[in-house]
Parts: sequence; structure tokens; C-alpha cells
Amino acid sequence: MRGGARPVCGIDEAGRGPWAGPVVAAAVVLDPDCIPAGLDDSKKLTGAQREALFALIMGSAKVGIGIADVARIDRNNILQATFWAMAQALGQIGDVALALVDGNRAPQLPCPVQTIVAGDAKSLSVAAASIVAKVTRDRIMVGHDASWPGYGFARHKGYGTAFHRQALQRLGPTPLHRRSFAPVAALLAH
Repeated sequence: MRGGARPVCGIDEAGRGPWAGPVVAAAVVLDPDCIPAGLDDSKKLTGAQREALFALIMGSAKVGIGIADVARIDRNNILQATFWAMAQALGQIGDVALALVDGNRAPQLPCPVQTIVAGDAKSLSVAAASIVAKVTRDRIMVGHDASWPGYGFARHKGYGTAFHRQALQRLGPTPLHRRSFAPVAALLAH
């Protein structure tokens, strides 16, 4: 980023697998002079570590966040909704030389894209994006817990746990549930 060079951006998502809630993507350009210590794949960090790193990343890096809601997921499919969220996140960053995207499928972006399998464990900027996406999505799902009591969204964040399955069977789906996902679709078919 020094001398006017265009930066490299890390992109990752959180929430492709859950039965409920949005998929969230983050794009992060780290400041090379202020890289938070301890960046790693968000799944390898505790909640407290993620929250602390989230604050450091937000305070020192350029960050964009894209959120694809349940309607978009059900309409376009989870992969296309994820790619849309990634493009939205990158759009908030501005011009970059290269986007490093976690995974093996590349979204169409207005810059060159390099996919990296397990990128959140191999690239600091992708790890930072992983943390931002995870913390943002977790906060959204915790916020929904009060609106939809009985589902346990604060606990499982919409993922397919036994408790979530029982709540779905007992209470039925909410507007947060992805009707295109098999467990929710099966319940609606009955």
C-alpha cells in the first residue's frame, strides 16, 4: 500500500452451512504497519479472542462487510448469495490489486482473484476477514435470539444442532430459516 501501490485484500465468509440467518462476507486490507498479533482462522479462536481481534482489525484495517439475507439465499442459492456478499464487501474497500478468497471457487470481482483452500489459515488478510465475518454474523444471530425465543439462536447461531432441530419441529420455521435448505424444506413439506 506504500507509494500509491494498490493493496491486496483478503475475503472470507461466515454462515454458508446454517439453517437460519444470513451469510456474511468480509473484505479486509490490513495496514502493513499495524497487523494485529494472533490472527488465525476464526474457527481456531475462542469467542473472546475473536471479539478482541475484531476490535483491533476494525481499528486498523480497511474493512468491508456484505450481508446476503435469507431471501437472497433461497432465491439464488447459497453459493451465489455468498459471491454476492463478497462483491458487496469488496465494493466498500475500493480499488485493490488482488483479492485473496478463501476456498476453491472464485466470485466474479472487479479485480484479479486468487482462491486459497484453507486461506484463513494461510493468509493474514483472509484470517482477518474470517474473524470479521464470523463476529458480525454471530452478533446478528444473537440479536435475533430475543426476537425469536425458544430457537436458541444465541447458542447455535442457526447451525443444525439437535436443539435447533427440536425447536424447528416444536415451533416451526421463522422468517430467518432458509427454506431452500433440506431440514427446513422437509419440515415445511409435512
